[in-house]
Amino acid sequence: MKKKNILIGCTGSVATIKLPILAEKLLNLSGFEVDVHVMVTEHARHFFSQTDLPGTVTMHTDHEEWTSWQGRGDPVLHIELGKWADLLIIAPLDANSLAKMATGLCDNLLLCTVRAWDPSKPLLFCPAMNTRMWQHPITESQISTLKSWGYREVPCIPKTLMCGDTGLGAMAEVDTIVETIREVLSENSE
Repeated sequence: MKKKNILIGCTGSVATIKLPILAEKLLNLSGFEVDVHVMVTEHARHFFSQTDLPGTVTMHTDHEEWTSWQGRGDPVLHIELGKWADLLIIAPLDANSLAKMATGLCDNLLLCTVRAWDPSKPLLFCPAMNTRMWQHPITESQISTLKSWGYREVPCIPKTLMCGDTGLGAMAEVDTIVETIREVLSENSE
């Protein structure tokens, strides 16, 4: 079996409630031995409990980014995570973090890791936002920017959102995300 390190990034979208299921399914990815680490924004932490994650999953937070570095020569977490991971999946990617990524801002662990990401390794993103935010004209150009850098979109889907609105904007189904990751890892293992 091929050993792969998968880094999951989660932003402040209600779709983060699916993180424990996504992590569990990735740990059981057919054809691969997988190690999973998770990095979450502070707002993502609102939507799940760390105790819901499988016991073998390591979680990283902004706090760890700043407490692990004490002085020159110490490892820098966002650099080390980028070196460790074979693939980065951001699921969900909310409108705020999408906008920051598309303009190069890096004000948290996840966005610093993205900014330092090796473009020869796959980066997938799963947009998730309210339908009105999805329909805003800037969203299309921001997604196009990420795709122009070689990042791969796992498109959002239409459904009734937690707020009651119905339309495009929901994160792709977990099974779709997992299958896309399996395909990408298989392509990059050949």
